[in-house]
Amino acid sequence: MSLGKAFNVGTKGLKIPAIGLGTWKSSPGEVANAVKVAIQAGYRHIDCAAIYGNEGEVGQGIKNGGVPREQLFITSKLWNAEHSPSRVGPALDKTLSDLGLDYLDLYLMHWPVAFGEGRTKDDKPNIDWDLTNDVHPTWEAMENLVESGKVKNIGISNFTIPKMEKLFSKAKIRPAVNQVELNLQCAQPELVAWAAKNDILLEAYSPLGSTGAPQLEDPVVQEIAKAHNTQPANVLISWQVARGIVCLPKSVTPDRIRSNFEDIELSKEEVAKLEKQAATFGTKRTVDPSEGWGVKIWED
Repeated sequence: MSLGKAFNVGTKGLKIPAIGLGTWKSSPGEVANAVKVAIQAGYRHIDCAAIYGNEGEVGQGIKNGGVPREQLFITSKLWNAEHSPSRVGPALDKTLSDLGLDYLDLYLMHWPVAFGEGRTKDDKPNIDWDLTNDVHPTWEAMENLVESGKVKNIGISNFTIPKMEKLFSKAKIRPAVNQVELNLQCAQPELVAWAAKNDILLEAYSPLGSTGAPQLEDPVVQEIAKAHNTQPANVLISWQVARGIVCLPKSVTPDRIRSNFEDIELSKEEVAKLEKQAATFGTKRTVDPSEGWGVKIWED
């Protein structure tokens, strides 16, 4: 892997940097500096979302990074409460205003779940089942954003294979990306193989696992890190990139942000060893709001 490695994205010959800075759970007062540090360390890909509640500070960090906008790849996401087609455009405009940008390189549907107004008696989101069971009206509104020039690419996040197949059957513009949880304990090899076969790029959020990152202590990860005289995080990040996946590690610590961007070239044998180790865990998600929302997100 090289620091400048990038993947093709969409149908317009654009490139997406293989490693981006994630900004989920980056607290106010920290994220602007994290983004600035990342850009000055060489990152050219920043991953944002409206629901993170920090896009204003992310925008300040982008500005302070001192790199021309056209050299950056900026992603944001449409939140569940904005799936009504009439709300998609205004949601994007709010994100652009907060970030201080004229356009996004990539705009994702954050979840295949649409919220209606208010909450239920047991304090769960009031689900709009029509737009949840058929996301195509929301997707059509996102397609219009591409035609407006405010977005270069559109994609999805947290979609299963059946949900992708259903959307593909109707979409005028195919999703360029599916951003999902991918890490040692949630490797999802079936999804990875399907995406490669069907020409949709995957992005890995939570690539180090849950808070505290116990995956960094995995003996196989430790062994490979020692062999390369590097940090376990670099092994896990490099593994995703070796799988052909964009990796989005999150940190607000300057030294860790810089370290996560270091160059590591894993051998085929090391990649295979990590795949074998991942298979022992199955699929253990660290991000699963199904119960809290009252939606069976991973069932089709």
